[in-house]
Amino acid sequence: MSLKCGIVGLPNVGKSTLFNALTNSNKAQAANFPFCTIDPNVGIVAVPDDRLDKLAKISKSKKVINTTISFVDIAGLVKGASKGEGLGNKFLSHIREVDAIIHMIRCFDSSDIQNVNTTVDPVRDLEIIETEMMLADLESIQKRLEKNNKKNVDESIIKILENTLECINNNKDISLLKNQFNKKLLNQSGLLSLKPKIFVCNVDEKSVQFGNNHSKSFIDKFGQQNTLVISADIENQINELDVDERKNYMEMIGLKSKGLSLLIQKAYNILGLETYFTSGPEETRAWTIQINSTAPEAAGEIHSDFEKGFIRAETVSYDDFVTNKGWVNSKTNGKMRLEGKDYIVQDGDILNFRFNT
Repeated sequence: MSLKCGIVGLPNVGKSTLFNALTNSNKAQAANFPFCTIDPNVGIVAVPDDRLDKLAKISKSKKVINTTISFVDIAGLVKGASKGEGLGNKFLSHIREVDAIIHMIRCFDSSDIQNVNTTVDPVRDLEIIETEMMLADLESIQKRLEKNNKKNVDESIIKILENTLECINNNKDISLLKNQFNKKLLNQSGLLSLKPKIFVCNVDEKSVQFGNNHSKSFIDKFGQQNTLVISADIENQINELDVDERKNYMEMIGLKSKGLSLLIQKAYNILGLETYFTSGPEETRAWTIQINSTAPEAAGEIHSDFEKGFIRAETVSYDDFVTNKGWVNSKTNGKMRLEGKDYIVQDGDILNFRFNT
């Protein structure tokens, strides 16, 4: 499963700087003027997982393959984007293609970096972006619900469109629809307002440990559950250091984890994802699946034939695999299980699939 997260926000809030830090590249142009990014930049990043190396060592694997996540740096949106302001329609279409939205929020004061607004107000800035996405959804819904177009839309999607329209027209909380409809159907609707969201408060260096008044006002309004406080500038600086310097610098400024790890954790949580492994002499590999996936569905991540011809899965939990030092001892000590089609895969399971082609 390839996960794609789009970084959105007003111009000059630090989106490209964060993108470069997350992807450890200078792929995205970061400049002190609006719309320096026009076409979206895409970076594919290996998902860090300490368990992989331990498994590979036990299995004496020739290769270690991480699962990946893609970050998309989308150009800055402005008020009126849904009507085409600042090339807004083009940029909004890029957001439709991602699985989750990373809202980059300016939470720093700087006379050196232009601000499209006269003051720093993270709550107002998010509301501008959310309003533009909602207006774009409104136009899309109205077109799709027109009599001539409606016959080409699945009935379950029509229900989502109608409910979303009712929420927008009556100023109701759209996020509540996530409790009423299947997650896959919500994704298929293509509505921007229904996409899972992570909020990143971009702070200056001195605020990286405890945040500042701007980030606190944002958290007071939107809560901590899906919010991270990160300094994109600091993340970029960390990437330029070697391993020992990086560790010392992070300790000095009181930073426990890199922004990449924190963002991936949040993304996995809001999208309901987990990881299972395959491990043997050739390779140890991580695979991303939806929580509550059955064994055949997990097998389908490797190849569709594995799902179609699924017989059973040899299964060992991560802790048992490590304690017993691999497949052989796990089987000898009764820690390997043969699981069937109804088995719900658990995070960290090591699986070996038996199937017919």
